[in-house]
Formats: sequence, C-alpha cells, structure tokens
Amino acid sequence: MALVRKSFQGIGNIIRFNWHFFALAITFLLLISGLSFFVSDALRFAMYGLMSLISLAIMLPLFFSFYIYDLSELYGLQWLNDIKISKGETIVNIHAGFDETSELIRAKFPNNTLKVFDFYNPIKHTEASIKRARKAYSPYEGTIVISTSALPLAHQEADYILIIFAAHEIRNDHERTIFFKELSQALSPVGKIIVVEHLRDLLNILVYNIGAMHFLSKSSWHRTFTSAGLSVSDNVCITPFVRRFVLEKNGNIS
Repeated sequence: MALVRKSFQGIGNIIRFNWHFFALAITFLLLISGLSFFVSDALRFAMYGLMSLISLAIMLPLFFSFYIYDLSELYGLQWLNDIKISKGETIVNIHAGFDETSELIRAKFPNNTLKVFDFYNPIKHTEASIKRARKAYSPYEGTIVISTSALPLAHQEADYILIIFAAHEIRNDHERTIFFKELSQALSPVGKIIVVEHLRDLLNILVYNIGAMHFLSKSSWHRTFTSAGLSVSDNVCITPFVRRFVLEKNGNIS
C-alpha cells in the first residue's frame, strides 16, 4: 500500500523551511502600514498599493504550492505508471539533501532494488531551507552521500534513475553536465532517467515571481541532456507547473 502524506504537509514544509522570508515580508508590511499614518493621502494610497502587491507575491505562491504539493497527484507517483518498471529492476533515487520520495518509491515498488543517493554539499548548497529540512527529516535508511562527479554505481547497473526536484540545485552548467554523464554511464542500455522539475517558464514566473529564477528553462535542460549524450523520449506535464522528462540513450528528442 502506498504511503499517505499528511494533510498540508507540502505547504507546511514550505512555510517551515522558509519562515525567514515570510517573517521579513510581514515585518516589511507592518513597517509600511505604520508609516502610512504619517504621510499624505496620495503617498498613503501608493503605499497601500505596494502592500497589496507584496501580499499577492506572498499568497499566490503559497496557494499554488498547496495545489501542487498537497492537492495534486504529484506524490501519488501515478506519473510513474506508464514507465512500466518491472519487478527486480534496479531503481536509483537521487536527491539534494531533502528526500520526500524514497519511502514512497519503496512502497510503490516493494519488489525492486532501491538505492538512494544524496549529493547535498554544505559548501555549495548553502540555502537555509535545505539545512532546516535535513534537521527535520531523517535520511532514508541506507542513503549514500555522493559527489555529483562520482556515482557509486557500476557501468550500466541502474535500470531507472529518478531525480525529483533535485537536479536544478546543481547551479553550474558544467557540473550539471558531468553529473548527467555519470548517470548515463551507470544506466543500462534500455534504462531510463526520470527528471521532475519546475521550469523557468511564463506560468511559473507568474506564480513564483522572482522565485522562479531558481528554476531552469526548458532549453537549459535540453542543452544539459544533449551535452551528456542523452535524449528526451518523453516530456509531459505532471501538473501545469511541474514537468517530467524521460531520458534515454540514443532516443529521439521531443
């Protein structure tokens, strides 16, 4: 039976791990509100407009994140059903310090070998949210800490490699290409790499505003995949805000 996530777990984690941003925004709103009593009517009107924009910039991402991470089927993993993973095949799940999926994958595929890797590097990955998440959640049992340039996998050992909301944390293009080359050499000849990410596209920019700059564009992902000798055999939306790429060796780019 698949594991069930707690109600509001997704939105709760966002607030919990990024509370400093929300505290700063609320403090700024209170400051503007207080100052508005000591200015002219025209300036007060402008300040109220600014407060409305800031409030919208806070609430809009939270509203849509609640839909994506709590209401959608994202963590039900139904988007893996069409991959047709057979019993006994080796699945590798790779994350960047915060693992919300290994337990779910284990429950969905109990008869498969599951290896979990964590490429979190405290020197490179300095975001406070990741550090808080690592303190809040224990790592999946048997998780191996790795480097993006060296995977502890034999040549063609993995049948499926999953990278869910993680690969974008590799900010350097060259490092990201090396990482995917490592994945390619570890992949069996008919294996698949599944990458799940937000994109830096119009819809995500409208919802997450400046936060969408942390995502990568579709063209950036394709450059990385091509440089690593991989091609996209499937490219679909899990939600309007989240895309799944299926990569293969010697496939056709979609």
